[in-house]
Amino acid sequence: MSFLEMLDTVLLKPLELIFEVVYMLAFKVIGNPGLSIIALSLFMNFLVLPLYLRADAIQEEQHALEKKLQKGVDHIRKTFRGDERMMILQTYYRQNHYRPVYVLRSAVSLFLQIPFFIAAYRFLSGLYLIRGVSFGPITDLGAPDGMLAFGGGSTGINLMPFIMTAVNLLACAVFTKDSPLKAKIQLYAMALFFLVFLYHSPAGLVFYWTLNNVFSLVKTCFYKLKNPGKALCRICSAAGILLAVNGVLFYHFSYNLVRRKIFLAGIGILLQIPLLYHRIRGKRRKKEVCDTENRKLFFAGALFLTMLIGALIPSAVIKASPQEFVDLTCFYHPLWFIAGSFGIAAGLFILWAGVFYYLSKPSARVYFDRAVLIFSGIALIDYMFFGKDLGLLNPQLKFEIEPRYSEKEIFVNAAVVIVAAALLYAVCVKRRKQAAEALLVGTLVFSVMTFANITGIADSVNSINAPEETEMPGFRLSKTGKNVIVLMLDRALGEYIPYIFQDKPELEEKFSGFTYYANTVSFGCATNLAAPALFGGYEYTPLEMNKRDEELLGEKHTEAVKVLPVLFDQNGYEVTVCDPPYAGYQIIPDLSVYNDYPDIKKYNTIGRFDDSLIAEEGIKNNKRNFFCYGIFKAVPVCFQNAAYDKGKYYRAEAEMSYTNQYCDGIYKALGMSQTFMASYNVLEALPEITEITEEKTDTFLMMSNNTTHELMMLQEPDYVPDLRVDNREYAGEYPERFTLNGRSLKMENDRQVANYQVNVAALVKVGKWFDYMREQGVYDNTKIILVSDHGISLRHSDDLIVNDIVDMERYYSLLMVKDFGDEVFQTSEAFMTCADVPAIATEDAIANPLNPFTGKRLGYGDKASKPQYIFMSLEPDIAINNGNQFLSADWYTVQEDMRKLENWKKVAEDAVLPPEE
Repeated sequence: MSFLEMLDTVLLKPLELIFEVVYMLAFKVIGNPGLSIIALSLFMNFLVLPLYLRADAIQEEQHALEKKLQKGVDHIRKTFRGDERMMILQTYYRQNHYRPVYVLRSAVSLFLQIPFFIAAYRFLSGLYLIRGVSFGPITDLGAPDGMLAFGGGSTGINLMPFIMTAVNLLACAVFTKDSPLKAKIQLYAMALFFLVFLYHSPAGLVFYWTLNNVFSLVKTCFYKLKNPGKALCRICSAAGILLAVNGVLFYHFSYNLVRRKIFLAGIGILLQIPLLYHRIRGKRRKKEVCDTENRKLFFAGALFLTMLIGALIPSAVIKASPQEFVDLTCFYHPLWFIAGSFGIAAGLFILWAGVFYYLSKPSARVYFDRAVLIFSGIALIDYMFFGKDLGLLNPQLKFEIEPRYSEKEIFVNAAVVIVAAALLYAVCVKRRKQAAEALLVGTLVFSVMTFANITGIADSVNSINAPEETEMPGFRLSKTGKNVIVLMLDRALGEYIPYIFQDKPELEEKFSGFTYYANTVSFGCATNLAAPALFGGYEYTPLEMNKRDEELLGEKHTEAVKVLPVLFDQNGYEVTVCDPPYAGYQIIPDLSVYNDYPDIKKYNTIGRFDDSLIAEEGIKNNKRNFFCYGIFKAVPVCFQNAAYDKGKYYRAEAEMSYTNQYCDGIYKALGMSQTFMASYNVLEALPEITEITEEKTDTFLMMSNNTTHELMMLQEPDYVPDLRVDNREYAGEYPERFTLNGRSLKMENDRQVANYQVNVAALVKVGKWFDYMREQGVYDNTKIILVSDHGISLRHSDDLIVNDIVDMERYYSLLMVKDFGDEVFQTSEAFMTCADVPAIATEDAIANPLNPFTGKRLGYGDKASKPQYIFMSLEPDIAINNGNQFLSADWYTVQEDMRKLENWKKVAEDAVLPPEE
């Protein structure tokens, strides 16, 4: 990040963020882009009104002082020359407590307007929500208005910039009535500058600046009143009454009608507060402020909040899993996310809050001091003790499941916050010096913790050993030899297959020759727990892994993902490995684990087929979202869902984003998931990266893919990605598609629907790959194993929930096998496990297949004679579950049919190893 980028982050990004959040809040309530611009203008003008009032007062003081000194300056300039004139002028200025640099005071208002204008310009000039939207006589807020059309409508004159300029000139004339000519020229020149600069700008931006000029004109007129404060209070009261009456009686916008009526009525009531306060204050004697501001306390609090929200919280998130925030195809070091968040926090809490602080009256600064101490304490309490265990967070800072809080947690948090606020207020009144010192100590502690996190992040990112791949991934299939493919679809749900084939009957032909094993169980509900057995066999179940307690889990896991590639390599096969999960116990698979076998080709494919612009959008969004996430974690629990905003964090372009998707019920969604597309694009590219050879050679491909792991709602009936998804029509035409043989899958929330859809999408893409194989003549001589390492708990059916608590869908794995020469699709009820995959892969391909690392034969285990031990750990994080044994959890056994609840038996609770029979 260059110096200019950092300056932009500190100076302008906080203002852009305020513009964005305020606009989106207004849009959520009002639902109209044009009215939301009016709300934005009103809010921003009232927000900065104290600044401009103070700036105007400073400017007036400067003009008065210049006027007072002008006669003496003219006399000196007329009487003296050269150095003598300069020395006498300096003496004159000093005697009158004036410095030439004070001339900049007259430009304070301008200095304030420039950053706010730039922020407004950047936000509104590219705002997607106003594109193509009409508002009154403006046909498109996202384009120049062109209201004065001629020549058959082919050309036109933009009228809004002239209206804006007229209002601006009128405001200038009123404001500079008694000002010197220099001030008048300055303001008139600025008005003409804005006319030229904004002439070709979108009408929405010009409309916003016109509203600002109207506000400035009204403000100037208020200056002429005897009691402007009282008049303003009355106007606010009248506006509030009109707003409340309109909201309650006349507002009929259909979406969230009751909530919007309550909100508008609430705003109307709040607008009565200024008048009420003014009247109460007028009836009592004005008391002298007995307290004074404490700049040390204010800026200590600003530093505290900057470090906590801008640095510590983001660094802690990234430190939990640094490699998830790394995209090798568009590398951007995750430490820059922390730098960006810190810059926004510094700009908001130190720079802009400091500007408000310095331009406020001393009596108002006291309230700043108290507010910053109270918010600092509340932020620390909320982050340290509340809002924990919110679930999986993706690299775009969106939780897999919307955060939920119990009534008890909300009540306890509210009580703690209220008590803490009262205590901190008392501390601020009685012990301000000690409070400032405590905040500085806290800032120092946060700095040390952040530095430790940054060091850990840097070490983790530097440990990535993925080679620099200049060539695109690719592998070969032979027309004359044997081809063996093991494709792991992470978290694919075996339960879906009959329903998918009912929904998409054409898939049965594409999957001809496959046997669907409808009774397949996984040994764990996360990749770190279940994938070792899938790739290495029964020697790598959680039970057997924990028995080998003298070796690190990472070493055993890496050994497991090497079993099949090394075995096939040793038996003369041309081997390719793609995305071996957690190889080297790294989030980004460490392909160097295969370096001892030079003939094995290895690739990390996820993200290799993405549009780089999408990755850049994700980077841009995270720069601001990490700061917003810090705010989310720092506010009281009752406000956290509002701050989270379904993972949008009030980003204006979120709904048309290529990085995250946002669902509206179970049929509609906007945006796309970057993590889903990174894997989906790989499946789509399979025919492209598959080379067909006539050489008589045997090949082996082992690949993992996350298409079925990353949730995203897709457009039916083709199950394809789209920025705008609306499946209401298709769902209405086929209401019974989730019912088969009298058994129905519950589809009551977007997670259930999206998970089903990504499973269908994966099978559709894989089916097209199979068609390509048929066309190329390699399908019959290829053994294909589609398998998942585990399932997912979605509570589709009560039939799989043990004791109303444990959903065995987590362990319902997909297993479909097409052997050499098989032609007919069939279903098998045989009891299978993920650990059967190595035996299936080597059967009829390698005689006497032995584990190259242990020398034991790869087989089908002892499923028929003994129950299988299933590990119920819910800790998927390899940064935590990374000792010699998996952390203790419950153990169950299952035998014969994993779909029958009576076959599941709990045999141990919170144990590393179960008692074996």
